[in-house]
This record gives sequence, C-alpha cells and structure tokens, in this order.
Amino acid sequence: MARWILVLMLCAGLVAGALAAAASTEGKLGGSPMKSAKKTARGWIPEWAKHVVWYQVFPDRFRNGDPSNDPKVESLKGSWPHDHTSPWEVHPWTSDWYELQPYEKKNGKDIFFNIQRRRYGGDLKGIRDKLDYLQDLGITAIYLNPVFEAPSLHKYDTIRYQHIDPNFGPDPEGDRKLMAAEKIEEPSTWVWTAADKYMLELIREVHRRKMRIIFDGVFNHIGLANPFFQDVVKNQQKSPYKDWFIVKSWDDPGKGTKFDYEGWYGVKELPEWREDEKGIVAGPKKYIFDITRRWMDPNGDGNTEDGIDGWRLDVAFCVKHAFWKDWCTFVRGLNPQAYMTAEIIEDVEANKPYLQGDEFTAVMNYNFAFACSEYFADRKIRIRTSEFDRRLRELREAYYPAVSYVMQNLVDSHDTDRIATRIVNRDRNDIRQWKKYYEHSQARNFTYDTRKPTPQELKSQMLIAIFQMTYVGAPMVYYGDEAGMWGANDPCCRKPMVWDDMSYCDEVYLPDGKKRKVPDKVSFNKDLHDHYKKLIKIRNRHEALQNGDFTTLLSDDAKEVYAFRRSLKGQSLVVVLNNSGKAQKVTIKPGIDGRFVDLLNGGKAFSTGKKHEITVEVPPQWGRILTAEKK
Repeated sequence: MARWILVLMLCAGLVAGALAAAASTEGKLGGSPMKSAKKTARGWIPEWAKHVVWYQVFPDRFRNGDPSNDPKVESLKGSWPHDHTSPWEVHPWTSDWYELQPYEKKNGKDIFFNIQRRRYGGDLKGIRDKLDYLQDLGITAIYLNPVFEAPSLHKYDTIRYQHIDPNFGPDPEGDRKLMAAEKIEEPSTWVWTAADKYMLELIREVHRRKMRIIFDGVFNHIGLANPFFQDVVKNQQKSPYKDWFIVKSWDDPGKGTKFDYEGWYGVKELPEWREDEKGIVAGPKKYIFDITRRWMDPNGDGNTEDGIDGWRLDVAFCVKHAFWKDWCTFVRGLNPQAYMTAEIIEDVEANKPYLQGDEFTAVMNYNFAFACSEYFADRKIRIRTSEFDRRLRELREAYYPAVSYVMQNLVDSHDTDRIATRIVNRDRNDIRQWKKYYEHSQARNFTYDTRKPTPQELKSQMLIAIFQMTYVGAPMVYYGDEAGMWGANDPCCRKPMVWDDMSYCDEVYLPDGKKRKVPDKVSFNKDLHDHYKKLIKIRNRHEALQNGDFTTLLSDDAKEVYAFRRSLKGQSLVVVLNNSGKAQKVTIKPGIDGRFVDLLNGGKAFSTGKKHEITVEVPPQWGRILTAEKK
C-alpha cells in the first residue's frame, strides 16, 4: 500500500517543473463579461461537450450487478500488495470500511494492507442496471475509471488494452480462455470476449439514452502481467519487445547483473513504455493506436456510433507532446467529435501546451477544485470573494475561448479526499501545495478527521454544488457525492457506493483500529441527492448555463456574497451565492430590466425599477438562481 500512496503523491507533486512554459494563447478574452458562446477554438472543440454533466464511475465500487462473475483470489496475482495466497473473500458491500473482516484478520496485516486486497464485485451489469438512476439524476456523460484487464482494484496496471477485464463481464473463465489463444501483437487475432461484447452493449444503451461515455486511457505504463513485458522478463535480450521498455540491466551472471527496468516513478508494478524524442516508441505506439481504433470504431466500418466518445488520459504529463499530437490526429481522424481530457494536477501554465488544439480538448480542472476549496470549504484561511473572482477569471482567460466551456469542473475524484471530508478538515493545509496536501489528507495521518460530516458542513457542499452547476465549464460529479459519501484520500475515497436499496453497517472503527465514541450512520442522503438532481435539471434546461457568456455582477468581500450573470440568445440567469454564516441582503444591477424568478427556491419574484437594480436576501450558506421572465 505504501507504494501506491507514493505513486499518487509523486503523480501530483512532481509535475511542477516537469512541463515547459506554454506559448501564449490566441483569442484571449477579458475577464468580465466573457463573450465566448458563439466562438470555437479552431473547430476542435466538440459542441456536445459544452452541454454535458459528467459522472465519474469507479467500476469495482459502483454496483455489483452479477455476483456470478465476482473475482477470485487468483485474479489478484501481480497487483500490490502481492498476496494472493492468504485467506480471501469478495468483501461485503455494506460493511464498516475500517473494520477488518474475519478473513482479513487471518493474515495479520493492518487495515491499509488489506484495503488493497479488497474487491467488491462491481461490474458492467451494475453500471447498466443503474443507468436509470444516472439518467434520473440528469447525468449526460459518464467517465469510467480503467476497465481494461488488470489485476488491481483500480486497474491502472493494465494487462491488455484490447479487452475489458473478465470480471466485469458475464463469463470470466471463458474470456480468459479466448484471450489465451490470441497473439497480442496481431490485431487480426483479437477476439471479442463476453466482457467486451457486454461493454459494447453498455455503450449502445448509453447512446440510446442520448448520453456519452469515455474510457480511462492509461498509456504511459502497463502492469507486470502484460504479455509484452512478460516476454521480455522471460527471454531478456532475445525478446522482440526488448526495446519497448526502459531496461536498466539484464540478467547476466558473467557481469553479475540482474534484470531491472524503470517503473513509473520507481513503482515496479507499473513498467513504463520506452520513449524517444517522438514520445512512446513505435512498437507500443502502434499497439496503443490499434486499441484506440478498436474501442472508438468497434466494427471497423468508419461508423463510430458504436464506440466510445473519447478518452481521459492518465498521467498525461509523463508522455511527450509529440506522441499526443500524433495520437490526437489519429483520434480526430476516427471521430472529429471525440473528447480528450488530460489528468494534469498543476497550474494553468502547465496546462497550456496541451490545449493548443493539436493535443487535448480539455483537462480535468483541478484548478477549479482548488479555487472552490479555498473559497467555500475553508474558513480561517478562506480567500476573499474578490480573490475568488480573480482566480476564476484567470482560469477563463488562460485558454482559447471555447476551452473553458468543456473543462471537466470537478471538486473531487478518485485521487483526492471526498469534498465532504475536505470540508470537515477545512483550514488545515493549502490545497495548492498538492504533494503536502495529498499526504496530509490520507487516513494514515490519524489527525485527519474521517468522521461523517455534520448537516451544517453538508451545507457547504450544497453551496459548492450550486456554484458548480451554474459556472462556466462541464460539471463532473464523483460517484456518491450526491448520495452523501465521505472519505479521506485514496484509498478511502473509493468506498463502495451508498445505495438507497441497501442497509449499511455503521462506521464504528477508526483508521487506527480504535472505536468511535459515537458510530457514524451510513445511508443514502436523499436530501443531498435531490439537491444535486434539482441543480442538474436547472442546468440541463437552460442553455445559458451551459454555453452562455459570463459576467461578474458582485464580489462583496465584507458580506461574502458573489453574484454573476450567464446570458445567451436573450436568456439570462443571475446567480447569487452567500458564503457567510448569516443571511445577507444585497443589491445587484443585473444588466437587464424586468422580473426575475428564483429557480432554486421559488417564492416571490424580484423586479428591477427605475434604478435598474434588484435587491435580494440570501440565507446563510446558500444561493439563488434567478431567471429573467420573458416579456
């Protein structure tokens, strides 16, 4: 487990200084008003990506739809912590997260060792079974964490990119027999396994519902069980794939050397593909391009409607730009409307080189998450409202005009603490100091509070959601945030989804093995869910919130009130956010005259008068979403 913590810390902390400063972008816009709705970034921004609400799914932890395909202990072989012989069971979905189960106690290891061995049986059928839930919530795009064959719970240690993990499909043993007969280097021998076919059915069902779906592309490294790497281990310098990896030394008794290779940031479970000045070298590059085509155009007929709609690229900063430029050209050749978003946890200068039109569509907008945390989550070290507005303006102005509209505006993910738990632990660290923050927000740090958030703390999360669903960019919900889930950073942000049709054990145990004085009740939070659902419905019904201009109307530092207008084609909405602990009355000039009704709260209308102003009162830690009535 310690290695996986190190991996993610390095991922976030070592990006700084690793990327060259970007050339300035063309077509920058002033901060307010932001006039970009009708513009595109040289035609490379897919229009659909401006209108979606994303939902991130961690497959093993979302829903166990088919217990008959649950993994067996043998499937763990090759993954950290390299124990597939101790007693093992599929972990009870509704159990207390920090409580060691009877089978786990038999190996004598601590909770963090055992968490890495846990598998909960989440699968593709579970995702498909809950498409109704996602559609009812208002979700229009799904980002799947890695689904390709891999032994770990997170599946960033891929065995084969061309196949969905057998335990996500209906016939694991049959799939493994089919895969064993393939020649991995020859796409003509690749078969469609039962899991692959089920994934294609899932994609078709997603598209039938007018939703989109993207895969996690882990192209910087693979896992120990990858056949190409295994051939190098076995045949050493005689392997035809010896130049595909970064080999530091070979088995050579005469020289007294042993086989050694470069793992991602030293992690041996993740052998890296070799790169030259053009990026990933020819052999693995072709393999990556072949599987890209396979999942984007499954029938090979040029019709991409049966394939995925794009990719999220893991640790994109670790691969040279030249590779991404070639890959991007290839992807857009398959589907000009494909969406590609990169994982880069750094400042805007680090993001710029990737967003020039010849690499990615967007990045996971961690800078948005940072700003939201600094303003809404923190108290004592909270930034001022005017500074929040300035930081948002900096993000909007950083890239080509249309890029801001397709950024994945997340507040948490599988690589962060849950937003609810970040609020519980407010004021403790500067989140922009990511390496330090990542380490601090681990449950291994016993000073980090892993308790259930209070109703008042959840008010902060609800306020964040109001802003997230009304601001510029495509909001992304991490699975379970809408259900009231909480948790420290990886691995504790990856608990099994809390569903309303299940009864969960109380969280009695603390990370250090002690018991809580008062157990935390675990259940589906219907009020929070309904809040997200209402906000997403408002966003989906008003194109001005998806693609409209942005204008700051008020940034009141004293009252901690922030207001802005979103406008498009005669439709205008005014959003007023009260981030203080008491009700605030403010007067705003919306820029248009008439009557405004509150979509979020209902109640009386607000009208402009001779002074072209409206005066509104906003409850503490809450907001109003006002829409101008048509004359």
